[in-house]
Amino acid sequence: MDIFNALIQGFMTAATPVNLLWALVGCALGTAVGVLPGIGPAVAVAMLLPITAKVEVTASMIFFAGIYYGAMYGGSTTSILLNTPGETASMVTAMEGNKMAKSGRAGAALATSAIGSFVAGTIATVVVTLFAPTVAEFAVRLGPPEYFMLMVLAFTTVSAVLGKSSLRGLTALFLGLAVGCIGMDQITGAARYTMGKPELLDGIDIVLVAVGLFAVAEVLYFALYEAKTRDTQNKMGRVHMTRRDWKRSVPAWIRGTVIGTPFGCIPAGGTEIPTFLSYAAEKKLAKGDDKAEFGSTGAIEGVAGPEAANNATVTAALIPLLTLGIPTSNTTAVLLGAFQNYGINPGPQLFTSSAALVWALIASLYIGNVMLLVLNLPMVGMWVKLLKIPKPQLYAGILIFATVGAYGMRQSTFDLFLLLGIGVLGVVMRRFDFPTAPVVVGMILGPLAEAQMRNAVAIGEGSWTIFLQRPMSLTLIIIVLAVLIVPRVLKWMGNKKALQAAAA
Repeated sequence: MDIFNALIQGFMTAATPVNLLWALVGCALGTAVGVLPGIGPAVAVAMLLPITAKVEVTASMIFFAGIYYGAMYGGSTTSILLNTPGETASMVTAMEGNKMAKSGRAGAALATSAIGSFVAGTIATVVVTLFAPTVAEFAVRLGPPEYFMLMVLAFTTVSAVLGKSSLRGLTALFLGLAVGCIGMDQITGAARYTMGKPELLDGIDIVLVAVGLFAVAEVLYFALYEAKTRDTQNKMGRVHMTRRDWKRSVPAWIRGTVIGTPFGCIPAGGTEIPTFLSYAAEKKLAKGDDKAEFGSTGAIEGVAGPEAANNATVTAALIPLLTLGIPTSNTTAVLLGAFQNYGINPGPQLFTSSAALVWALIASLYIGNVMLLVLNLPMVGMWVKLLKIPKPQLYAGILIFATVGAYGMRQSTFDLFLLLGIGVLGVVMRRFDFPTAPVVVGMILGPLAEAQMRNAVAIGEGSWTIFLQRPMSLTLIIIVLAVLIVPRVLKWMGNKKALQAAAA
């Protein structure tokens, strides 16, 4: 009953005219940026982050929630029409969705994507409503050793899951941890790695890193490696789903939601695993003519299931973000930076210290879901027209927007040079297949993990065995080792069997 009353209060706050306007603007802007080729929700949030510096905190968070949802919705449009996924989560959608578009069924693909996102997002929001406070109550019982090991688990899983190799992921993570050490020490106040630059005493702003790694790096990469490629556009009829499409999509939406929600609830990061699992499940469950469409003319289940899994995961990812302060994706990492810009530290105490903000944010998710469905179904044609903007002009506009936003934070030319340097680093990382998400996660969680580690060792009176003496931290250590070792053992065993079979 307390949850119900708190949610009603949240709706009363979120439904004020000003907050509804911010939600609508966030949904529209997020969708508009999301449909632009090569740009995902993390880039959208990162680019729009600086303009809310003077906005009231509740309205700002509702605005970010709208961008978050809108960009996730919009990313599927790019994947389906242009076969250009804005992020790794949209790769699976592009596999079948673009084949459907080439077969003249782009409208059905876009419709099942939008409606499936609405269904999955709503169900996952209900899960957030019911279980986030419970997770918060449990998290209060955790001490510094458990929190440090939770962050190590986040480091490990994000680094291992993202990218083509765990080594590259861990390298990117350590780069982020190193950047997070720049500035004054939290406990002693000593300057670290500032190279005598007073601008670095406060550390490097997460917004600057996010804009540089995502937006600026995307523009520079396009200019260096993709500018000579020809644009392609798919023709699209009106949005329409036949009765057979509905019959095939509804079970896929439910299955995708069931697969995606647990992956969002745990601080393990990444939408790649649930979307690929959903695709594999739909392909295995399909029969007859439906199965023959996979990989040829495009199967609607291959769009409906992964899109539902994707949106369920990113919505449920708010649970570890709000209750544990652990981001599990690029976008939630940037959102964590937005919270910190307002002096708010997500964690177990958030539901008591900032209850009105949290419940207004959760209520805005329900409102935003409905807004996005209304925006996406009738206005798909308008979003597609945005794709007609020539890529050089499009990316030039993004670069200008990112530069103005970065300069506006501190009016510092040093920040502009730093932004360009981070952008070049992002290009190098992308060129050599180094994932950028671990950099952001390492930069944000690194200082927090350091503080928790110091506190844990202090509790243990200088002994590192404190992490082995507490059952929860010991369990987390075992899970971390399993994440690192088990996949390699399974791969080694698979290779060994393959060699034996070849020899026989």
